[in-house]
Amino acid sequence: MTQQNLSPEHLWTLYEITGAMNSSLDFDEVLNNVMDSVMAITKAQRGFLMIADDEGELRTLVIKGTDGEKLDEEGYSTTIVREVVATRKTLLTNNAQFDTRYQAGQSIIMRGLRAILCAPMIVKDRLVGVVYVDTSMRMGNFTQADADLLNAVAGQAGIALENARLYAVAVEKGRMERELQMASEIQQSLLPQSIPRIPGYDVATLWKAARETAGDFYDAFALADDRFGVVIADVSDKGAGAALFMAVARTMIRANAHAGLTPLQIIGRTNDLILEDAESGMFVTIYYSHLQADGHSTHVNAGHNPPLFYRHANQTVEFLPRGGRAVGWFPDNPLQEIPIQLQPGDVLVYYTDGVTEAENPHGDAYGEARLVNIVKQSVQLPADQILQTIMDDVDTFCAGTPPFDDMTIVVVKYTG
Repeated sequence: MTQQNLSPEHLWTLYEITGAMNSSLDFDEVLNNVMDSVMAITKAQRGFLMIADDEGELRTLVIKGTDGEKLDEEGYSTTIVREVVATRKTLLTNNAQFDTRYQAGQSIIMRGLRAILCAPMIVKDRLVGVVYVDTSMRMGNFTQADADLLNAVAGQAGIALENARLYAVAVEKGRMERELQMASEIQQSLLPQSIPRIPGYDVATLWKAARETAGDFYDAFALADDRFGVVIADVSDKGAGAALFMAVARTMIRANAHAGLTPLQIIGRTNDLILEDAESGMFVTIYYSHLQADGHSTHVNAGHNPPLFYRHANQTVEFLPRGGRAVGWFPDNPLQEIPIQLQPGDVLVYYTDGVTEAENPHGDAYGEARLVNIVKQSVQLPADQILQTIMDDVDTFCAGTPPFDDMTIVVVKYTG
């Protein structure tokens, strides 16, 4: 039924009702405005407003009554509602007990319902919901004019509710984007703002998040006696949860390092502390190094990708030993320390799997072999240029394919 079938009086009523329904973009307020308007124009005893979810299932969100009766959210005639959903047409009956168009359901008989009026709310051929009103035998009837007006109101109500829903989605999306942006800014602030200047070392870093927040992180911090620590790590998950986990792990590593513990104790103690409180199921792979001005270094691997080690003396590239399990996974982590005496010209390249698993348009991974080759070609350069050469090679290989994982690289060159 279109608005052309409405009398001038009903058109004016529809205009006023539409204004009331559209007076707010708050979804709950619009729901109640719609139901109040429907109850007012039909003078019904009870009213129900149902909204269809993504699967088309109806949920009763508003119930109105005029006599103070506590209403059951499923106290309407499901027979009538199913008919309206199936036909997508407004249904009116003033003889619900004996109407031959359908068999009276239990709710109709038990409540002594006489008059029922139900209309679908449809927006762009999609069922948004259903408006349902009824009266008992002691109340009056609904007229065809009531049905025509309710049909028109239902159409406008569907639009008002859809606008309110879309507005709520937009507000929530904006809120989440602001929170993610804030989380990203906080996370970036936790990364080193400057690399400590240690005699004999040239250090360069890169951190590239695939999303607003990342599970990768690195750290480089000065310790006493011209020593410094280098960390690269990768949390098992992505997003805000991984960022929080990363912040906790970073804080523990730094605190343990500044407490004077050995590299083995630092990572072992971090593992034990995380296990005490971690209930998220997340874990983090970590590679930690202590480096000294004289070239002596100590390394501990907790399940992370082994760094590349270029030995200048014989011009070879090798992967440092694997070892240990990810932190926060199991107690009694079988960690071990690996001592290495660096010589001038030696280069360490720490990285996360976002680098070696970066894909080109054909789905091929960048791989460790390409990483080894590009490191060999660039080891004579300063650390920052080695890092840039690696990233340029990865970008060329990916040919515009967006990264699906975070990328983090730390290049340490010992100059002696």
